[in-house]
Amino acid sequence: MKREMSVSGTFYPQRANDLYRYFEHFNKIYDENNLERDIKSRVIIVPHAGYIYSGFTANVAYRILEKSNLKNLLVIGPSHRVGFNGISICEDYIYDTPLGEIESSKELVDELKNKFNLKNILKPHAEHSTEVQFPFIKHYLSDVKIVELVYGDTTSEFVSEIIDFVLGKDDCGVIISTDLSHFYTLEDANKLDGICLNAIENINREQLHSGCEACGKIGIDAMLISAKKLGLESTLLDYRTSADVNDDKDSVVGYLSACFS
Repeated sequence: MKREMSVSGTFYPQRANDLYRYFEHFNKIYDENNLERDIKSRVIIVPHAGYIYSGFTANVAYRILEKSNLKNLLVIGPSHRVGFNGISICEDYIYDTPLGEIESSKELVDELKNKFNLKNILKPHAEHSTEVQFPFIKHYLSDVKIVELVYGDTTSEFVSEIIDFVLGKDDCGVIISTDLSHFYTLEDANKLDGICLNAIENINREQLHSGCEACGKIGIDAMLISAKKLGLESTLLDYRTSADVNDDKDSVVGYLSACFS
């Protein structure tokens, strides 16, 4: 039972050497601009577009997460292709990536299934919001085991309960996947995305629901609930838009990364 790649060659390269070139490029910029932060975190929010657009933003967060010494990671993302009720948990034993396989955390899978009555629905797991994280995970946390959750129509409160349970384990971390506003002008995108950024920075759900547009908004909202409950602080790591890459300021997608500690 293997979770096969579904978006390699589109959202990220099929070949390991090409992926390594991306990571080398991202880290050269990271190091040249002295972006290293003295933060230890088990929770990150990252984007999920093609690496050419949002890879650097995600990479900033993974540079922090790699210092966490985690053994298990829960990867949470929204379903883009399949509409369904609830949350689907991946039951495959292996996740495939161009950099090699990642083991599933079967013990955590069983615990989550039993405690939260989660089911496996196959079709939602051909999902890019979670899959684009796997090469980053394999590169920066090569020995970690993972669990993939893809959500459809569910509540932030339910997702937050799952996050709380996972963070109650010292060796577990959480990755929340989301992009921000889609296909606005650069000016409008910056305004809308600013609402999301401020909400995350202030851990303020009321702000989040006052205009933030994000495809993974449920995941963000759930994390804000958990952060408030667990007494976590947030740090914004990077924000940019697709216009930074293609110079198209008329139809923009926004990307952010953040961490909680």
